[in-house]
Amino acid sequence: MAEILLVLLAGTAAGALNAIGGGGTFVALPVLVALGLSPVTANALSRVALVPGALAGAWVYRHELVPVGATSMRSLTAISVVGGGVGGGLLLALPASSFDAAAPWLLACATVILACGRRLSRALNATLGRAVGMSPRAVLIGQFVLAVYGGYFGGAVGIMMLALWSIGLGLDAAASNPMRVAQLAAIYLSATVLFLIASDALNTPLVLASMLVGAVAGGFGGAHLARRLPARPLRGILLTTAVIMTVLYFLRG
Repeated sequence: MAEILLVLLAGTAAGALNAIGGGGTFVALPVLVALGLSPVTANALSRVALVPGALAGAWVYRHELVPVGATSMRSLTAISVVGGGVGGGLLLALPASSFDAAAPWLLACATVILACGRRLSRALNATLGRAVGMSPRAVLIGQFVLAVYGGYFGGAVGIMMLALWSIGLGLDAAASNPMRVAQLAAIYLSATVLFLIASDALNTPLVLASMLVGAVAGGFGGAHLARRLPARPLRGILLTTAVIMTVLYFLRG
């Protein structure tokens, strides 16, 4: 019962973090590994369990979704689904060591971009005398790469999305948070289909069910909390989460 309670709490925290600022994978994955699951199985199981929580958060945010530049939500979501499926397939087919080694550096870069992206975008606008913005095709290419990463590993992919949109389009992190949650759900959903078919994530149904219940509660509650936060505190939470996870990723390596 103590282990199940731990998994339930980890799922709740992971779901809430994903809805507020990202980083749920970093909470869920270590708990599952500590319970004796292999890293690949734990990664797959956490992704399966976090899907309903991400969907719950996306439902809460459904009226607050803003476009990512000139890219339609339908196109962005379709790319996220395809990329998440590709990344999930890579997780099942390839060793995780090489990508896991690169994850801290990717996250560190994303954190710096998230912190400075809007100011850098404004500086580029002033220097060039015109607006700097990624084309819809560039946004979709970047989203596909991040979706593959999200399906394969998933750690802080939401923060990386905000970083891409911040530097490429000058979008505010707080205003873009609802779309981040929606795209996170799309990435997780397609990867989950593969994990349910080809991985052994279903071999521990009680653990999966406990984390799933916690993630739904956390995702729903976290999204409601994030909606009530002013833009500046929310941006602070996003950046603080990014910095903490970057440090933790380097420490664990």
